[in-house]
Amino acid sequence: MTRPRLSKLIIKNFRSIGQTPVEIELDDIVVLVGPNNAGKSSILRAYEVVMSEGSQAGKLSRDDFPNGEIHSDSLPEIELHTIVYNDLPGERWIQTDRTTGDKLVREKWRWPDIGEPIRQGFDVEKDAWDDQVPWGAANVANSRRPQPHRVDAFTNPKEQSDKILAMLLSVLEERVQATDYALVLEKLAEVQKLIVNQSRPRIAEVESGVTELLSQVFPDYAIRFDARPEEDLEKAIAFFKAPQLLMGPKDGYQSTIDRQGSGTRRTLLWAALRYISETGFDKPKSRSKKAAPPPADRPHVLLLDEPELCLHPNAVREACRVLYDLPQTGNWQVMVTTHSPAFLDLSRDNTTIIRVERTTEGVIKGTTLFRPERTQLDDGDKQKLKLLNLCDPHMAEFFFGGHVIVVEGDTEYTAFKHILAAKPDLYKNVHIIRARGKATIISLVKILNHFGTSYSVLHDSDLPTTLTKAGTEIKNPAWAHNIKIFQEIQKHPTPAKVRLLASVPNFEAAYFDEEVSGEKPYNALLELRNRPSSFQTIEHLLSLLVDHSRTDLPDGCLEWQTLDQLKEAAQAQRSRSA
Repeated sequence: MTRPRLSKLIIKNFRSIGQTPVEIELDDIVVLVGPNNAGKSSILRAYEVVMSEGSQAGKLSRDDFPNGEIHSDSLPEIELHTIVYNDLPGERWIQTDRTTGDKLVREKWRWPDIGEPIRQGFDVEKDAWDDQVPWGAANVANSRRPQPHRVDAFTNPKEQSDKILAMLLSVLEERVQATDYALVLEKLAEVQKLIVNQSRPRIAEVESGVTELLSQVFPDYAIRFDARPEEDLEKAIAFFKAPQLLMGPKDGYQSTIDRQGSGTRRTLLWAALRYISETGFDKPKSRSKKAAPPPADRPHVLLLDEPELCLHPNAVREACRVLYDLPQTGNWQVMVTTHSPAFLDLSRDNTTIIRVERTTEGVIKGTTLFRPERTQLDDGDKQKLKLLNLCDPHMAEFFFGGHVIVVEGDTEYTAFKHILAAKPDLYKNVHIIRARGKATIISLVKILNHFGTSYSVLHDSDLPTTLTKAGTEIKNPAWAHNIKIFQEIQKHPTPAKVRLLASVPNFEAAYFDEEVSGEKPYNALLELRNRPSSFQTIEHLLSLLVDHSRTDLPDGCLEWQTLDQLKEAAQAQRSRSA
């Protein structure tokens, strides 16, 4: 049976989020990026709080209201869209998407004051919000939606330990229910019915005595005790009453998890998640033929704040893999905040990346930067990005904001990074992304076009032809990528926001007046350190890539619109070199 999954979260007037709603499109994996204190953790908390309706955790305090003040025109409001695969909510609450066929249920929580919320459902038949709600009571409704598991960046040790234990208990309890659990319930029902039947004389005695007293006030009234021995049998069984999770050397002293170091607790968290992702919730080891099938498992949502904290560098990539594999069980969605580019895997089909930031006016907004089906990456693009991410974990820095400059290789990257390091205040909001090849530039352009923002590309023009070792002139394969880069840039919503510059025929020859065969990045670094004129030339080039209004291109650089322009410049350069 296909389980419900989250589709969208809309938040306003909650903590640091103001009147302008922040919309979060939900996927198997949602990665929230952005500056500190921009509201990312508030988004994680928003889902957790609506899923806690009916408990203390579902109540808001004054600190959860904007600026800690309660105003009738700016009350906290959280809207949740859930995709369901049955009609349990009731037809009046289900809106069917004509394109995808998805069944969507919309709910909204509003806090008129400190304390509990008012929940509403969107009535499709009325086309309006209604005080009646899908699924009815809060505890029933919560059981129909994915269950949250939140791990904060700085959760106290005991709370973090409880979170890890709760996830592992979820696995154990579902494994138990997937074996002979139904037979245990059947036997328990028989025992309870036997006890009730044996107690009938005493029950009848109590009923008669109370009825006699009741009839003195209400003649012809009687009471009847309905034991219902077969209902809520699950509550009568607790396989794990007060479990503890101990950790330490196999043959040494083992203590509870809350007594471990923060790095150890985080590593254990990843070990637990990896176990869940690799074994799944739907793979019981055994099952009695007599046992009835268990009820549909409740899906889960992992809400994880800054997973890179306290992890050894070697563990970061493993943690990223575990996170992305977790939804493959079919039972998990993941929402994570991060400041680490290593946690962004653009080669996956199930990932949405959202930048949360505060505008100059102080308004917090969420912008969907990446959604695979919209970016339209082909298999070749995904493979290139996967390899690039392995070589350069910081490649995805451009998702974190700033002006992006895509360069072809290591030499340009090293040269520009040297300029940035020398003048950090002047270029503090510039990200240099090395594509490590022209073909990958095309894949990166597809992603950047999806943003709709301004960026720049610097590539080598190369020459239309090249010589083989035998001296035969042949077509240069690298030349064919030039037009593909240009054509992909033209697919930008506003192509004028993109600056495309070419180094003719390559970076070293264009700006250093020489070509080297090896150690190009190191030679470029020496050139910039030893020759002030070269430093000025490269800084001039960098400033052109940042400021698109400037037109004073250095010698060897071409802003081109047609392949004929590029070919003419390349041939002229070849003639001068000859």
